[in-house]
Amino acid sequence: MVKKFIDNNFLSQNDYQVALETIVAPLREPLLTSDTPGLYLGSSGAVYDQQRANMEALVRPLWGIAPSWTSRKDDVLKESYIKKLIRGTDPTDPQYWGIIEEYDQYIVETAALSLTLLLHKEYFWDDLSKRAQKNVIHWMEQALERKIPKNNWTFFKVLIRTALLHCGEALDRKALKEELKLIDSMYIGAGWYVDGKQTQRDYYIPFAFHYYGLIYATFMKEEDPEWSQRFIERATLFAHDFIYYFDDDGEALPYGRSLTYRFAQGAFFSALVFADVEAIPWGAMKSMLSTHLATWLNHDIFTFDGRLSIGYHYENLVMAEGYNAPGSPYWALKTFLLLAVKSDHPFWSAKPSPVKKESKKLMEKGNMLLLNECSGHHLLGYPAGMLVEGQAHAEAKYSKFVYSTKFGFSVPKTGVYYEAGAFDNTLAVSCDGQYFRTKKEVISYQLTETYVSYQWSPFEQVTIGTEIYPFGQWHLRVHEIDTKIPLYIREGGFSVPVSGNKPQAKSGENFGVVTAGDLTSQIVAVAGYEEVLIIRPEANTSLFFPRSSFPCLKSSLPPGKHRLLCLVGGIVKSEEGVK
Repeated sequence: MVKKFIDNNFLSQNDYQVALETIVAPLREPLLTSDTPGLYLGSSGAVYDQQRANMEALVRPLWGIAPSWTSRKDDVLKESYIKKLIRGTDPTDPQYWGIIEEYDQYIVETAALSLTLLLHKEYFWDDLSKRAQKNVIHWMEQALERKIPKNNWTFFKVLIRTALLHCGEALDRKALKEELKLIDSMYIGAGWYVDGKQTQRDYYIPFAFHYYGLIYATFMKEEDPEWSQRFIERATLFAHDFIYYFDDDGEALPYGRSLTYRFAQGAFFSALVFADVEAIPWGAMKSMLSTHLATWLNHDIFTFDGRLSIGYHYENLVMAEGYNAPGSPYWALKTFLLLAVKSDHPFWSAKPSPVKKESKKLMEKGNMLLLNECSGHHLLGYPAGMLVEGQAHAEAKYSKFVYSTKFGFSVPKTGVYYEAGAFDNTLAVSCDGQYFRTKKEVISYQLTETYVSYQWSPFEQVTIGTEIYPFGQWHLRVHEIDTKIPLYIREGGFSVPVSGNKPQAKSGENFGVVTAGDLTSQIVAVAGYEEVLIIRPEANTSLFFPRSSFPCLKSSLPPGKHRLLCLVGGIVKSEEGVK
């Protein structure tokens, strides 16, 4: 499957169309042959029931399919979707999707339906009978009366109102105003939002808040010019920050939740094209999307039969959120929204041009210090003050010392031993030598262009002050530990893949190093550590490598005050040599 994308440079409209058709091809037969208003793609579970998982798998591909119908009509597939939509929204049909409940997954999936109605009133909506149209309206309107999280979900109600207005229904302007007001309350300036909680700043800002805002601006510019312009201005500001979250190979910085949506990371730029907002030059935007998609679609992200898998660089359920059902990864097709623009749009004729970036960027609103190293091919992100409680592996996805586009990061498996925790790039602390804790929420933090620091407390009797000083592909870690109880300490470095039976590693009295191809992970004890270990974590804990290894420093601390210092490197060899 992957070989089909090797020669795709993602430069022309046809390149995107061919790629989309290739991704959707494994779904086409079940979409056309099944009479049920759902799509069964696998037996793994989610927090919502199977009917909702099947409906999600049916609807999410529309993020790409509906835009593609703008230039390439597909009457057969369209008719299949219409039949399924009619059945799913008809309360007298045995296959009725059912009542939308509060905080329902159905509410999320209305967004793709809303986009389809907005793009294709004549081609799609007008093909429904009056009775079917009323059923669709009544089913979607249920979501407007339901409680939802006060976060990016607010946009789902906004999109429903926009779509139904486009289809001839009356607009409740008072309700819309309240929803836009709630969205506005999450705006923190400089183009940035928080996703409901102040500590939640991740890819939901570009592929939810700005993405939906740009869709709204496109269809509501006459009805609501004030908010349409506001969304455009905010997206333009954000674009100048967001370009820093990608290295020059198109790999986005892996951190935060919902990473199984993969190349949805680039959907923001596709939405800019769709809304005709040249926030950065079209040629630079073309380069961003081209390298991003070409890189992603040549990772091992497809199942043996060609479906998008749950996982990140490979199929991996360990890293998934509870809301990741088999059809969830098709959220990635949001990046194909640009297929809805005409062939004479300047984006298509633009020549790819370099994306101008500084080597270092302090992202104050994003709570991240970003460094582009190895001639731009290795991006390192040093976060501070981010965490989303209640999400799977939250401390691993938001609160490690550093994240990397070449080394990735790991999430833990359940278990009491250190290897099950896969604690790369973090300090793991234990009071019994078996159960380890890492940094989660912090007491306080400071983010500057030269260092990142935070105060945290893994146990009630323990306070730790950590300072991180980046330089090149290395950084210095300094821990000031004040403990009233004995502690067992493990300090982890970057993970690298293991290709043979064992890691390519060596260690000495004060250093450990593991290599794999062009990747080298090294850790050097400066003060406070007693032993060097080479860790082989549980399989499928790294988001990048099915089997991995990393160097580790070990120490045992009695009650009292202690200072630990170490150097940690994640080094990528370049053509000019090791940077």
